[in-house]
Amino acid sequence: MDAFLKSLRFAVRSLRKSPTLAGAVVLTLALCIGATTAIFSVVYAVLFRPLPFADPDQILLFREVWRGMPGDVSVGNWADTRRQDRLFQYLVPTQGASLNLAGSDQPENVPAARVGADFFRLLGVRPALGRDFAAGEDQPGQDAVVMLSDQLWRRRFAADRSIVGREVRLEGQPYTVVGVMPKSLDYTLYGEELWVPIAFTPERLAMHDEHYLAVLGRLQPGITQQQLAAELDVISRDLAQRYPQENNQRRLEAKPLHDELVREYRPRLYVLLGAVGFVLLIACANIANLLLARAAARSHETAIRAALGAGRGHIVRQALAESLVLAAAGGALGVFAAYWGVTGLVAIGPADVPRLAQARVDGTVLGFAVLVTLVSGLVFGIAPALRMAANFPHQALKEGGRAMGSAGRRDRLRSTLVVAEIALALVLLTGAGLLIRTGIALDTIDPGFDPRNVLAARVSLPLAGYQEPEQVQRAFLTLAERLEHAPGILAAGLASVAPLEGGGSNGLVPEGRPLEFASAINSMLRLVTPGYFRTMHITLRRGRTFTAEDRAGGPLVMVINEALAREAWPGEDPIGKRVACCEEGSDGRPAWKVVVGVVGNTRSMGLARDPAPEFYLPVAQAPRAAWNWLDRTMTVAVRTSGEPITAAGALRDAVRAVDPTVPVYNIGTMDQRITASLSQTRFSTMLLTVFGGIALLLAAIGVYGIISYGVTQRVQEIGIRIALGAQGRDVLTLVMRHAAVLAGLGLMLGLAGALALTRLLAGLLFRVSPTDPPTFAVGIVVLTFVAVLAAALPARRAARVDPVVALRSE
Repeated sequence: MDAFLKSLRFAVRSLRKSPTLAGAVVLTLALCIGATTAIFSVVYAVLFRPLPFADPDQILLFREVWRGMPGDVSVGNWADTRRQDRLFQYLVPTQGASLNLAGSDQPENVPAARVGADFFRLLGVRPALGRDFAAGEDQPGQDAVVMLSDQLWRRRFAADRSIVGREVRLEGQPYTVVGVMPKSLDYTLYGEELWVPIAFTPERLAMHDEHYLAVLGRLQPGITQQQLAAELDVISRDLAQRYPQENNQRRLEAKPLHDELVREYRPRLYVLLGAVGFVLLIACANIANLLLARAAARSHETAIRAALGAGRGHIVRQALAESLVLAAAGGALGVFAAYWGVTGLVAIGPADVPRLAQARVDGTVLGFAVLVTLVSGLVFGIAPALRMAANFPHQALKEGGRAMGSAGRRDRLRSTLVVAEIALALVLLTGAGLLIRTGIALDTIDPGFDPRNVLAARVSLPLAGYQEPEQVQRAFLTLAERLEHAPGILAAGLASVAPLEGGGSNGLVPEGRPLEFASAINSMLRLVTPGYFRTMHITLRRGRTFTAEDRAGGPLVMVINEALAREAWPGEDPIGKRVACCEEGSDGRPAWKVVVGVVGNTRSMGLARDPAPEFYLPVAQAPRAAWNWLDRTMTVAVRTSGEPITAAGALRDAVRAVDPTVPVYNIGTMDQRITASLSQTRFSTMLLTVFGGIALLLAAIGVYGIISYGVTQRVQEIGIRIALGAQGRDVLTLVMRHAAVLAGLGLMLGLAGALALTRLLAGLLFRVSPTDPPTFAVGIVVLTFVAVLAAALPARRAARVDPVVALRSE
């Protein structure tokens, strides 16, 4: 330890004599280690930080799988599974909701969840104030209790501890606050801020259709996934046998909750972590090249020290000490940079990434930074240390310290490092190029509607006063009519789900097929007012859209999109065809609806997702049960003649005129919604492009450094060549040939690496192949140009060498 400390002190004194080199190395490391640490903090927060529950690995997401597609669970299937199951400690239903919370000031719509009474016991989280839901409070008539989140308690109720036991009004009805959850509950399934019990009637418990529950389960201690899978297979077969219509093509599965929540984000974050790791490797290669050059300049000093008795181990330890001092300084600055980096990543990151806001530089991240710092110091320090120890000592003394015993020969190690830099840079540039091509493709794709000058918002009607479907329909149709006549509004329409909002699905059976679930086409349901298609500029392909004549009591009609038309009636005209769906007719069988129009496809699930089959029903003919499916919630869209946000006041006024207790929320333009839907792709593209740019700059520095060093070492040789008649262009060709060989080798290795690694981006690309030739060609051309430019400066200097000066120095 004493020898090591002496080596560190000597390293500090030695580096003080080379402040330019030390500063360049420390700043490069600070940038790269800071970026790596910041990205790791995000990856750890999203993918690896344990959920804030007791034994989170034991909490599973229980789902149904229909035709290979995982989905939500019906109430009946959940109830029957709970009765038969022997492996779950808890099996709790949940359903996302948005509830209107009234108070002394403006009403507010709050994201909420309806949950079983055992929900918080399943999570293993106790309230900070009050009590948990009691057994039986998830029964009809006993469910008027509410649990608040810490965030809502502080924002809406000013952290008033006396709130427990008081009444608040939700959906126009009184609810008693029984507790407040702790701040540590920083992640929720729906982003909810309050919880109410979910209460099922006996009729609902017997319903094996209508799949809308997200069910959480906690396993009994000691139960394995294999045991659970076998148990669920038995229950699935039993449900299929007892309820063949609803469950013939369904099976049950349960996956770890955390894995399912982050599954969509894992590939993107791993790509970013790998990219910033490549940048760090390129930086280490550059630093190693700098230190190799420094070792060459100090070879005479090293040889004298060796001749005076310093052993190889001492020389290696001394060199590694300098590398570790540089790494420690760069790492320390990098941690400070990471603090700023994490703040920036959270600020610009996509809002829908789970737990991104929890990213921070904590103990785990600091440990990662220390590890990266240590490994980096060893990576860029080991080669110079071994090179210094290998220069023992007679050859260096004999040559007077020139070129570590090889004044005229090219340094193969340094050249290899530059080749590696070029290869890694090409991989990063190609990956960034593929994501840029994806972004361009998404920006130019037709979403199926015109988002310009359209303002959208959500409106939820409370249960109080709107228990009957006729009341809900009347309120929404009145709202649409008021907006149609509001000043500055060209068109207005309401939809249960607007484009890019996803939505629930129903099974449709075209006439002529057997009336059974096996014949159903899974389609997205949209309840709309007549003005909706005109407002969104959704193209009518054939037939007509809805009119005021499509009212309750009249012929049941629907409008379908092109995707559904192709699947239901390929090669036929669907106008006038009948479809069974959504509700029972007077004879107890599914009601038949007539197709009166076909409209263009919209990309409801996102711009990168192919259009799915969709069908539209007029609000006036909505199935009675639909308003319970939708929680009496609609999206309001208005098209304006000017800036759409200016219509927000008119929209609020129209809602207030219908019901002053109803809040308007999620107000924004459709352009903003499109931007939000692309946020993940743009976030990944931006970061990968930045990393690619840094890699390109570092590779250019590496090429410049190795060519410049080679020119310096070969001044005498170049002087002799010129003295013997070589022209400037001959010297220029000689130097550039060396650069071309390095660039060519690097590009070949990089091309092979890019062909292998860009396949990992396949799931992130849209209308672009992972081996897209134009993208690869652009990356090669850009990197070649930068390498040639970096080599041109020292090559020109070599061509201007004065042979008299060069030979005199000899």
